[in-house]
Amino acid sequence: MALQQLRNAHSDDQMQECIDNCLEAAQVCEWCADACAGEGEDMARCIRLCRDVADIASLHARFMARNSGYHGELGEICADLCEECAEECKQHDHDHCQACAEILPKCAESCREMAA
Repeated sequence: MALQQLRNAHSDDQMQECIDNCLEAAQVCEWCADACAGEGEDMARCIRLCRDVADIASLHARFMARNSGYHGELGEICADLCEECAEECKQHDHDHCQACAEILPKCAESCREMAA
């Protein structure tokens, strides 16, 4: 079954939106972490947080896609990490950091909704 067919099979629009937000967060955080690696040592915290978000957001998306009974708990952790990472990224003027700061709050919000 193709990915789009799997997405269409989900009847819960809220869950699908959260999956999409998590995948977008993972992608932007991977980009940011990679770009920050060339920015100097003062970016270590940003890199660590972005890598954590990329991992947990993609894992959360997979848990939701298979309707795991643990996706709610994982959603809370994902939301917390997204919020912390967004705050860190806001402190840096780089385009990649500002992209994270813009995208991550939406992911955090949808993860909290799914965890509720």
